[in-house]
Amino acid sequence: MKLILAKIKVLSPSIRHFTLAPVSGTLPVAGAGAHVVLEIAGPGRVWKNAYSIISAPGAATYEIVVRRVEMSRGGSAWLHDHAQIGKVIEVQPPQNLFTPPRTARKHLLLSAGIGITPFLSYLHVPGLNYEWHHCGKAEDAAAFKALLPDAAHVTLHTGRNALNLAALLAAQKLDTHLSLCGPEAFMDFALATAEHAGWPAQKIHKESFGGATGGEPFTVHLRRSGHTINVGADQSLLDALEAAGLAPPCLCRGGACGECKLPVLAGVPAHHDHYLSATERAANDAIMICVSRAQTQELVLDF
Repeated sequence: MKLILAKIKVLSPSIRHFTLAPVSGTLPVAGAGAHVVLEIAGPGRVWKNAYSIISAPGAATYEIVVRRVEMSRGGSAWLHDHAQIGKVIEVQPPQNLFTPPRTARKHLLLSAGIGITPFLSYLHVPGLNYEWHHCGKAEDAAAFKALLPDAAHVTLHTGRNALNLAALLAAQKLDTHLSLCGPEAFMDFALATAEHAGWPAQKIHKESFGGATGGEPFTVHLRRSGHTINVGADQSLLDALEAAGLAPPCLCRGGACGECKLPVLAGVPAHHDHYLSATERAANDAIMICVSRAQTQELVLDF
C-alpha cells in the first residue's frame, strides 16, 4: 500500500506519533493487536520496520508510535530525522499476531517502554476486562500519558523494579491470561517470573519489540537455492536475504511469531528470539532469521 504521512506529533525527544492516511481509497481494517511494516528507502538499502497500530479498528487512518532507537540500524532514525508531512511511504498490509485471546475472562497486560503500543489498540475492544501495568523510564512518563485516553486504567511504574511481578501473578485467578510486550530483557524477566510461578504456556502471550541488532558479520549458505550471502554487522539475516532478492517467510520481524523459522544444517546460531523453547535453542537446528545471528563464521540453512 502507498500511505501518506498526514500528521507528525513530537511526544518527547525520542518518541514521535505518526498518522498514516491512504493516498486513495480506504484502509484495510486492522483489529486490536495488529501491526504494519513500513518500507523505508535509505541510502543503498530499504529498511523494513514493524510498528503496532494504535488507532481503533476501522479508523480512517493508521496511527503508530516510534521510538528513536539509540543504536538504530536506520529505520527509526529516518522517521525521526527525515520524515515530513506529505511523504508517501510503502506499507505492507496489516498483520495480527497479538489479538486479545478470546478464551480469557480477564487480561493481565504487562508492558515496558515502547511495548505500550500494542495494548493501546486493546482499549478499543468493547467490554474488555483488563488489568494493565506499564514499566517505563521517568523521562518517558509524560509521553506515554499523552497516548492514554482518560478512561484507560493503567498503573504506571518507574522501572521494572517498581513492580512486584511475582505478587501480581500470584494474585490472579485461573481464568486470567497474561499478555506481554517490551524489550528483550524485560520479556525474559517476565517470562521467567511467570514460569517460576507456574503459569501454563497456553495462558501467556507475547510480542517482542526487541527487533534485530547488529553483531559480527558472518556468511550464510542456502543449501536448496545454492546462494552464498554475506551478512553485514549492521544487517539482520532476514535483511541480507531480502537484499539478495530472496523472499523468505516473515511477519512480525521481532522474533515472536515463528513464521521465519528456518532449519539449520551446519553452524551454530546465536538465538535472540522469543519463539523457540529452551530445548529447541539447545538443539541449534533451527533459527529465527529476523532477529538471530551466528556464533560461528558460517551457517548453512535449508532454504
